[in-house]
Amino acid sequence: MSPRHAHRPDPRGHWLLLIVVVSAVAAALVFDGWVTHEVASQPTRHPCTSPIPKAADTGKPVVRIDGGRVQTAGMPARTVALTFDGGPDPVWTPRLLDLLRTHHAHATFFLSGAQVARHPELVRQIRDAGHEIGSLTYTGSDLGAASGVRTRLELSLTQTALAGSAGTTTKLLRLPLTTQADTMCGGEWTAARRAAEQGYLLVAADRPDRKPERGVVQQYSQTDSAYSEIKKLFRNRKIEKYTTVSEGLGRAPVNTPASTVGELQGQALIQVQSIGHGFVQAMTWVLLIAGALALLRLVLLVFFARAHVRRLHRFRPGSPWLREVNEPVTVLVPAYNEEAGIETTVRSLLASTHRWLQIIVIDDGSTDQTADLATWIDDPRVSVIRQPNAGKAAALNTGLVHAQYDIVVMVDADTVFEPEAIHQLIQPLAHPAIGAVSGNTKVGNRRRLLGRWQHLEYVFGFNLDRRMYEVLECMPTVPGAIGAFRRDALMGVGGVSEATLAEDTDLTMALWRAGWRVVYEESAIAWTEVPTSLSQLWRQRYRWCYGTLQAMWKHRRALREVGPAGRFARRALPYLFLFQVVLPLLAPIVDVFALYGVAFADPVESIGVWLVFLVVQLLGAAYALRLDKERLRALWAMPFQLVVYRQLMYLVIIQSVVSALFGTRLRWHRMQRSGSAGEQRIVEPAGAGRQSLSK
Repeated sequence: MSPRHAHRPDPRGHWLLLIVVVSAVAAALVFDGWVTHEVASQPTRHPCTSPIPKAADTGKPVVRIDGGRVQTAGMPARTVALTFDGGPDPVWTPRLLDLLRTHHAHATFFLSGAQVARHPELVRQIRDAGHEIGSLTYTGSDLGAASGVRTRLELSLTQTALAGSAGTTTKLLRLPLTTQADTMCGGEWTAARRAAEQGYLLVAADRPDRKPERGVVQQYSQTDSAYSEIKKLFRNRKIEKYTTVSEGLGRAPVNTPASTVGELQGQALIQVQSIGHGFVQAMTWVLLIAGALALLRLVLLVFFARAHVRRLHRFRPGSPWLREVNEPVTVLVPAYNEEAGIETTVRSLLASTHRWLQIIVIDDGSTDQTADLATWIDDPRVSVIRQPNAGKAAALNTGLVHAQYDIVVMVDADTVFEPEAIHQLIQPLAHPAIGAVSGNTKVGNRRRLLGRWQHLEYVFGFNLDRRMYEVLECMPTVPGAIGAFRRDALMGVGGVSEATLAEDTDLTMALWRAGWRVVYEESAIAWTEVPTSLSQLWRQRYRWCYGTLQAMWKHRRALREVGPAGRFARRALPYLFLFQVVLPLLAPIVDVFALYGVAFADPVESIGVWLVFLVVQLLGAAYALRLDKERLRALWAMPFQLVVYRQLMYLVIIQSVVSALFGTRLRWHRMQRSGSAGEQRIVEPAGAGRQSLSK
């Protein structure tokens, strides 16, 4: 393989960084999804299968389990232990703390570990006010139906969150979804025994009908109704003391300082949950933005495509007020190791209805029979130039030097032309302000799934885009497969630049900046061979995307220019940046959020949104196929395209953007040819307006 075309390994460090970052974010996202799903879900519990043991069923709310021994306790007379479940709550916790401070009362707050990690500053306020902190587990879900592993996880995560937020630990536990001690039956009693093995003291509540002056453990949530009930309770003059559970029982404080390691682990836990929660919120906004951009793009494409069709009906190049262009044409065919398709390409050009042609095949140092096959074509209109390998741009510039005519058509060596394509392609050049014309590229080898995906992309993406560019007069690319140019326009911009990998985009932008107009001729059809493997497709699109970024950066100053150059830049460059860079970069987030929605939110809603997006894409693609006179049966491949092909394309964008930011220099990535560009054209029925290729 020639050094010019040798594959240069791409840097892999950024992929490792991306994997590490994505893995960390995914872990935080999954953790936050589990937490949010559990906390936000309506708490339910399974019915009891067996009653609480008699030793615990004494009516007293505090239960201690020591091996097989069970002890219960309650508050002494005229003492109320105020307890609050859930939270900390950013609205009601501060209000409750103020109310307790006003009445010089203390309370026990049974906190959810997930909320502790979300509001660590409120936990510190509870601790600093002298209140007691207990555990309500991490998510507050039903431990009666949980496994032993899940129970230990709920308890340990809560302890870790308390250590990270307030530097404390606790040995008080209230089982979620329980009220009085006798509700700790069935599975809850199993969970209670597991917790007791870790040293927890279990706290329930007294029955609501027990009078507070007899001594009670009162259970409240952190809500407005609880706030009102406590205010009313404080007016009860028969109560002497409002205190914590431990103090009411005459026990030592249950909150002890956490270890340094425990605090560090807790702070890490808080950061993980914070990152996951923040990422979910950010993804929600990104999803809205990406959805709005995708919808905006589709609306713009359909709107301007209809405008393009109406314009074609009112005026077409070659109409009576514009002369028909019949001047001779020089066709440049740069080729490197194209023996599979070069003969088919040249013969399709020779079969053109525009007979006055000079066809120059520039062999760019091929190591196969490309030049020989082109030389063996017995037609005086064909000439072959051999040169050492120098790249496609250099090959085209060599061809320009030998061009005899003022109209130049540039053709890829894997492209098959319709007989009338060249004549149709050059008709817009009747207008003296037009310097270049883009033709209509179609996928020839579309029989396999990958080919069908690219066929849909060419029709729905590229060709529909070109219709919009034509209406807005900002065509950014004349494709290398089929494009017509004025020779003096090409020479005026210095020929084809070798500064970027997307020489066709670079050249088109240079023509705009030189004052020429570039248009689209949808009736000039050429069939091209697309990659047949994912690796080839990756290399091709990597070069396209990277080269387009290079060209955009190279011509960025056109944004400040006046005339055609300024209008082109201010219309095309923002569109390219927004919809070919920003939107694909957001696509992974959209996919991750869709999976997040299916796993942790409402799967029906998430799948419904995806189906709506698919239907919108199908409608847009159907409209594009109809405009290009293509069969709608190709739409069956589109759902699979959105699941597989789309992900590959946005990974290419990511790779290209990172490479551009790192300043990586890429070389040309050559695609292996099979000579199948005319495959679809050959099998089209005569009624569809296609003719068999004759040699």
